[in-house]
Amino acid sequence: MKKQMSMLIMIFLIFSNALFLLTGCQTNASVEKIESVGMLIEHTIHDQTWGNKGYRGLLDIQEEFNVDVYFREGVQTQQQVNIAVEEFANKGVQVIIGHSSTYGEYFNQIQDSYPDIFFIYVNGGYSAQNLISLNFNSLAMGFFAGMVAGEMTETNRVGIIAAYEWQPEVEGFYEGVLYQNSDAHIDIQFVNDWDEKDLAMQYYRAMLSNNTDVIYPAGDAFSVSIVENAMSDGIYSIGFVNDQQALGGQSVLTSTIQHIDKLYVYAIKELQQGDVKGGIYNFGFKEDVITMGPYSEHLKEYFKDQLDHVIEDYIENGLLPHEE
Repeated sequence: MKKQMSMLIMIFLIFSNALFLLTGCQTNASVEKIESVGMLIEHTIHDQTWGNKGYRGLLDIQEEFNVDVYFREGVQTQQQVNIAVEEFANKGVQVIIGHSSTYGEYFNQIQDSYPDIFFIYVNGGYSAQNLISLNFNSLAMGFFAGMVAGEMTETNRVGIIAAYEWQPEVEGFYEGVLYQNSDAHIDIQFVNDWDEKDLAMQYYRAMLSNNTDVIYPAGDAFSVSIVENAMSDGIYSIGFVNDQQALGGQSVLTSTIQHIDKLYVYAIKELQQGDVKGGIYNFGFKEDVITMGPYSEHLKEYFKDQLDHVIEDYIENGLLPHEE
């Protein structure tokens, strides 16, 4: 009887110790310290717009968190993504940022093969346990750009040349123009590529010949060309992604700026602290990752005050003026 009791006690103690070790490991679990981050860029870091801004965000991550960083340019296909991700994995990279919406589908195809890597990309609908989409609420920035265009057109003809139909800023621009100026005609064209300069310039010339006098180039590389040409042709433009007054001077009425560099730093910080998991997250004016650029001297003070007031109300209640 004593032997049986001793055996039971021993088994209980062994089981208790094993349970303590198991629960102890769970209780003390924490997000592993991030020591290396990689970035994939569709085109180049020298484009003065989206690619360069992503690269600057990567450098900010390096400085802020004292981590190793790696990047690859010209990564545009699933095969190229697979090769780059495997290369990063062999280097011990723990977070891979795909600096484009196109990387959502590519990452979704391979994320389960790399459970120890967090994949981050922008503006998409794919997510998983280790796959994060950082989405800009860009309908509002398009609306405010539209208000500027509607206010400043003298011919009542404004234009937007966008990359893709799904861009929320296109709808926002249309609604913003008509909110400010119900008499305005809005020409909308798509080039189906973030960097399609030739087709974008064809649309620009056609709009110019139709007396369009305010234009919003909602794309990457081609926005630079259009802003520069608008200045030479004596019409107004609205900058996209970056403050583009350095390119177009005061002919750039303002810019809709996406601070993707700030957003990447924020995401790494949240990952480091264990405050963010795989999923889809939305950010905008309220989080200060979208802002309007400096106003041109051509904008009247009363309108600048009106626009600032509308933006402040939107930040406070989340409603655009035509939605209230």
